[in-house]
Amino acid sequence: MDPFLATLTISLQFAFGVVAGALATLAMDRVMGTLPEGPTPPFVAAAVLTETTPRAAPERLALFVHYLSGVLTGPLFVWLLLTSEGLLGTGVRTTIIAAVVLYALMVGFFVLVPFPRVDLHPNRRSTIRRDWALSAAVYVAVLVPLVSVVFVVL
Repeated sequence: MDPFLATLTISLQFAFGVVAGALATLAMDRVMGTLPEGPTPPFVAAAVLTETTPRAAPERLALFVHYLSGVLTGPLFVWLLLTSEGLLGTGVRTTIIAAVVLYALMVGFFVLVPFPRVDLHPNRRSTIRRDWALSAAVYVAVLVPLVSVVFVVL
């Protein structure tokens, strides 16, 4: 393959990662809206940034952080997939490994970084963690096929 075309292909994959991340975030939103504590995680992040409680966190900041994180997680998956393919070769197994790593990063980051830093009633904590894990699973379930199809086409 022509080096210019190869470089352009990688750039296009990252660009599509942004688009796929946005679409996956919209799918995640639909699920978050149906869960008891589904909408809470963006407010947890905003509460950490503003040193308040999730209830007092600004809604605009919560939405901004949520959508920015969702959009930028798409290119993160592209990077994970390219790296995995470089180490393990292409194929479904490699894509699944990259998807599992992304899911672990999403859930692990939320549970270990912003979540412990907010003041929440202990009874809500397990529900929020569960709802975040389910929402993240939907995000990954939408993102991975979208990115994978583009990888096959490009």
